[in-house]
Amino acid sequence: MLLILNDVAGSEILLILVFVLIFFGSKSIPGLARTLGRTVRQVKDASADIQNEIKKSGAEMKKDLNLKSIIEETAEDIKRPLDQHASDLDNAMRYQPPKVNSHIKPSDFKGEEVSDQADLDEKADLDEKAGVEKKSDSTKESSGNSKKETQE
Repeated sequence: MLLILNDVAGSEILLILVFVLIFFGSKSIPGLARTLGRTVRQVKDASADIQNEIKKSGAEMKKDLNLKSIIEETAEDIKRPLDQHASDLDNAMRYQPPKVNSHIKPSDFKGEEVSDQADLDEKADLDEKAGVEKKSDSTKESSGNSKKETQE
């Protein structure tokens, strides 16, 4: 209302009042002013009611939605599998295979078929050792035989 009066000069307001007085007469002006005042008050009250309803419905919607808890739950739902995956990756990075002590005796390999390269290598090592033992036994026997021959 004040903005309208800022654009209107004092002489213009006086001219409007004279026009209203001539057009409506002195007896009906107080009734018009009351009616105008009631109308302005009703518009202000209706505007305030609408603003209050909007605020109430906004608060109710906020309670119904409870966005903060929904966001926190969603973040937790997303975070939980990611934390598990990160934990699994950390565990995989720190994994140390258990050290297995072999309880296999060399005699267990004799006469068996070997299935992988490691077993083949072990068998070859065992065969070499067995060959060395046989040579040493045969050298002992031959040295024993030569001693017997020299004694005879």
